[in-house]
Amino acid sequence: MRIVRYREAAGTEGVYGLLGADGLITPLAGDPYGTRAPAGDRPPRPLDEVTLLAPVEPSKVVAVGRNFAAHAAELGNRVPERPLIFLKPSTSVIGPGADIVFPEYTEELHHEAELAAVVGVRCRDLAPEDVPGVLLGYTCANDVTARDLQKPDGQWWRAKGSDTFCPLGPWVETDLDPAALRVTATVNGELRQEGGTQQMVRPVDELIAHISAAMTLLPGDVILTGTPAGVSRMYPGDTVTVAVEGLGELTNTVVRAS
Repeated sequence: MRIVRYREAAGTEGVYGLLGADGLITPLAGDPYGTRAPAGDRPPRPLDEVTLLAPVEPSKVVAVGRNFAAHAAELGNRVPERPLIFLKPSTSVIGPGADIVFPEYTEELHHEAELAAVVGVRCRDLAPEDVPGVLLGYTCANDVTARDLQKPDGQWWRAKGSDTFCPLGPWVETDLDPAALRVTATVNGELRQEGGTQQMVRPVDELIAHISAAMTLLPGDVILTGTPAGVSRMYPGDTVTVAVEGLGELTNTVVRAS
């Protein structure tokens, strides 16, 4: 099942829906965390007639750094003994087709293609075997990073948390095995990143169990699971596409801050 959030016209509120194999979206009466009842007052809409938004509205995005050994090595870092966890604010989230803004306070903006897990129920203190039962599903993510700010700032609040630095989408797939999925990023059609989730230092269930030992996870919260090797610079005018096997493609354009 594919869960989308979309806007029918400019200025209207986002609506949750279920995307069928026929390309039609069945609107939901509320959010996707309960019964997922159809909205009786709204007809189905073709996918190509709406604007897709980020598929969820998280209270927080919890991200994992250096979870691919080759990516850690390409930046001269070691794989940490414990998961390296950081937060991206909800204000960093954008959807498919939205612009990634290149801020004036950085000169080196990178893409990081990632598999993202979406929480479906309020939970805490999970065992790894409990994790599949609390997830809504998975989506694609781009952990946009101002690389030249990470070390000078110490904390990654600007480098990882600036507005538009967390594209998500195009939808949440509820039926997906995350164990061995191809993850790629292309820039202007050129393949830059390619890896597989089987290369993760720590798998999804272990990561989320570790995170839940410290903080309560809420419906819609997003866990970014790490990026494979091949991160590279993006420039204003570039089009970057993150793809995860079974999840479709997430495409955004980089623009200079106005």
